[in-house]
Amino acid sequence: MGARQHRSRRRWSRPRRWVVALAVASAAAVGVAAFLIVDSRSEPAGPRALTSDEANRLAITRFRNYEAGGRAVTITVPTTAGGLVVTGAVDFRAGLGYGVVRGTGRDTSSDGLIQWNATTVFVHPVADAPAEAPASPPGAGWHRRSLLTAGSSLDSALLIALGLGSDRPDNAELLPQNGAAWVGRDEVGGHRVDVLSGPAARGRPGTAGNVRYWVDQDGTMHRVRADVASEPQPVVIEFDAREYVPVQPAPGVAPTP
Repeated sequence: MGARQHRSRRRWSRPRRWVVALAVASAAAVGVAAFLIVDSRSEPAGPRALTSDEANRLAITRFRNYEAGGRAVTITVPTTAGGLVVTGAVDFRAGLGYGVVRGTGRDTSSDGLIQWNATTVFVHPVADAPAEAPASPPGAGWHRRSLLTAGSSLDSALLIALGLGSDRPDNAELLPQNGAAWVGRDEVGGHRVDVLSGPAARGRPGTAGNVRYWVDQDGTMHRVRADVASEPQPVVIEFDAREYVPVQPAPGVAPTP
């Protein structure tokens, strides 16, 4: 009888050990899940006030572009007919942009080369526009028009792109006072970035947050999204990994003084 009882205890001890092990594992899993939930909520949802580090990085991000001289860009422009994409470069020191413009979801009658400064747009129609603009602009075939400061999402986007470089940093102390804020975190082209909303435009109350900057830990700008008055969708400017090719003025195009 004693032997049977001993065998019975042995038969039951192993399942019981498994039950205990499963219970411990389940408790550990619950603990890890609880930790992850708490940890994921440790960062408050934006927008929130800028830290001093974030304010400093936002203050120098346009200066970083100016220091670089120029950068390769892709500008996505919403329009009522579908949209336009400008692939090219901006020389922040000369105040001059140059690239290829292509239509999306619309006819391609405006496709071709484009060059612009703060006051004038030059277009060179091309039936089969190349993927990238030639380093040396064509010597003829350009059509000139004034850059519109209102009513054109394309011209607004071109002007915004030129303004993303500055020969001096902004005042980091004034940025939070004027409405700049931290919005969230993101990843662009393998770079971990903070998404920061810009301050209110001078003389235009309530415009804080109309421009958002994707800025990494050293103040480098990777993306900008800006609202434009003429369209319900924002303009998006991506700073590409493509090598920046210095912009050469087309005939008759002068850099911004």
